[in-house]
Amino acid sequence: MNIAKAAGVVLALLMASGCAGPRLDDGQAPRLQETFAPADREKMPDLTGTAIDGRPIAVHDYRGNVLVVNAWASWCGPCRAEARDFSAVHTALHTRGVRVMGVDTDASRTAGAAFVREHHVTYRSLHDPKTVQLLRIPKGLVSPQGYPYTFVVDRQGRIAAARMGQISRAELTDLVEPLL
Repeated sequence: MNIAKAAGVVLALLMASGCAGPRLDDGQAPRLQETFAPADREKMPDLTGTAIDGRPIAVHDYRGNVLVVNAWASWCGPCRAEARDFSAVHTALHTRGVRVMGVDTDASRTAGAAFVREHHVTYRSLHDPKTVQLLRIPKGLVSPQGYPYTFVVDRQGRIAAARMGQISRAELTDLVEPLL
């Protein structure tokens, strides 16, 4: 097997497993699991656009709450595995001021809507098929080359934690609890 064909097979396997997304090389090594002290937190950009449901959505809609922003794609295995856990945290901690906002990177809004129905997602998701909004995230916090990735934003609108890969309900709860 030639090198190009082998590389294609490896890329196909990574994408099928949900471990790779669009390749964006910004030249910076990501911090894959980082929690930031208040003095070291960067401002979360105001991601804005249209949600899967066709209505406007923006990070500023959640101002004053602890916000979990989760980038996902319907073809991503780990994204499918964590979706119900994110919904559970959104529902269980809603009265305490926790909100979840997804960012769907599917090319098709229809694929994202099917994902939401299939996995009983209880929170809204920005549809960002070309990752224009996600590219506004400060460089180096996560690798934009793979999904899922998650940010936890404190009540002041600053990024308190960044995570690459699948997160369980318990892990997500542990990240947001100190911010409540």
